[in-house]
Amino acid sequence: MLLARVLARIVDEGQLTIIDPAGQSHTVRGSRPGPAVTMRVHDRKTATRLVLRPRLALGEAYMDGTVTMEDGSLYDLLDLVGRNTAALDATPLVKWSYALQRWMRVLQQYNPVGTAQKNVAHHYDLRDELYDYFLDPDRQYSCAYFCDGDVSLEQAQADKKRHIAAKLLLKPGQKVLDIGSGWGGMALFIGKNFGVDVTGVTLSREQHAVSSRRALEGGLADHVRFKLLDYRHEPGRYDRIVSVGMFEHVGAAHYVEYFSKVKDLLADDGVMLLHAIGRMEPPGGTNTWLRKYIFPGGYTPALSEVLSAIERVGLWVTDIEILRLHYAETLRHWRERFLANRDRIKQLAGYDDRFCRMWEFYLAGCEVAFRYMNQMVFQVQIARRQDAVPITRDYMLEVEKSLPLRSSIAAE
Repeated sequence: MLLARVLARIVDEGQLTIIDPAGQSHTVRGSRPGPAVTMRVHDRKTATRLVLRPRLALGEAYMDGTVTMEDGSLYDLLDLVGRNTAALDATPLVKWSYALQRWMRVLQQYNPVGTAQKNVAHHYDLRDELYDYFLDPDRQYSCAYFCDGDVSLEQAQADKKRHIAAKLLLKPGQKVLDIGSGWGGMALFIGKNFGVDVTGVTLSREQHAVSSRRALEGGLADHVRFKLLDYRHEPGRYDRIVSVGMFEHVGAAHYVEYFSKVKDLLADDGVMLLHAIGRMEPPGGTNTWLRKYIFPGGYTPALSEVLSAIERVGLWVTDIEILRLHYAETLRHWRERFLANRDRIKQLAGYDDRFCRMWEFYLAGCEVAFRYMNQMVFQVQIARRQDAVPITRDYMLEVEKSLPLRSSIAAE
């Protein structure tokens, strides 16, 4: 079997058994111990596509049921792939696909105002109940902050909000803009705990409705509000700007435009905290399957691309922190919760087995990418002036310690 012969040159850690369309087993054993999984390929077309376009074909085949797991789970299979990713990426076909993605990325990430809203709706305007089945109650749909490995997802997400707030150097009476405000958790958190006036902007109709309702029900609507608006159309000026998990949707061709608008929106002594997914290697492209089915127009940048755009606009980078395995742990929690609620999700209108397999592949694949591959999260603090924040980082720890949140997570 051609697929087995190709994989024999790639698998160095673990063991993979493939059952071909004729029912014959082909086992590939690495030289080092690792996961042992068995997958069944149900037709010859799928087997050929897995050789020619593995990054797209595996996800599609799992969605369609033309690849199924006989021994081990989908995560076990992707875990094995992740452990051997360096050899996989070195194969000629995969190297060629990476080169093509880099060449095509300007077109793939073209996100003018109208297109950006359509791309956001593709993922975030799904049935509202879906997200309740795998996120924490605050619906934090971004990397949590794990102070240690034993904390709950709820605690890690509360600690994430506290960690970000500490870097904003918030003071009562300030005006704060949340770009890509999601379901409102971050805006409501800082509005409640710091006495600031917060405006959140989002392109998702579902998220806008939920966040506006939460502000009203929480008694915060007099100083926390949400707009269904592209950030590029926001006219105000703000003392602080926060953006969590939105920058991945901007597109590399729009980075200078993004930071130019940030500069216009920031007060002279203003500060921004940007929290986003990135890659630890030079600029590249977006995973083909992920771009097609989950995040159209999305891209995780190299830090060099982000810093270059900030430099061109003339803003100061006043602090950078890299979160490495935090998102792998976040995704593990999401994946486990999604699988535990799979039958309930299938009962939602329009969400069949294929949809559930697609989301399982998305969550498992992203977890593996953060655990073994090139993905990480960065937090960049940005200012118009070099003296906008203290010259040491001590104030961040002081603010984090001053917030007694561990007894009130459920209320956030």
